[in-house]
Amino acid sequence: MKIDTEIRHVTKAGANLFLELGFPAAEAKRLHAASRKQIDDVRLLKEQLMSELSQWIVDHGLRQADVAQILMVSRPRVSDVVNRKTAKFTIDTLVEMLSRIGKPVRVEVG
Repeated sequence: MKIDTEIRHVTKAGANLFLELGFPAAEAKRLHAASRKQIDDVRLLKEQLMSELSQWIVDHGLRQADVAQILMVSRPRVSDVVNRKTAKFTIDTLVEMLSRIGKPVRVEVG
């Protein structure tokens, strides 16, 4: 049995995927805007959590290797936090890291 791996269509970066999936134009525009907002909101939240972690590292004058031991992660993971590589982390992971350094996170719904 042969598995079909042929690429038939590639969506360009920034294109409205919902439009390409066949949604009516108005609905596609609405869905695209909503998905962009959700992505941006999550990114901003991750950046805020990473900022708290990074500031704690600076305040305590710690090396990344020491922080890695405290957080129970690898040193490259600490580097990713410090360099704000948001795509490499879930919110849960960042909250857990903050908890390990004694900075509990509270969620407020506005």
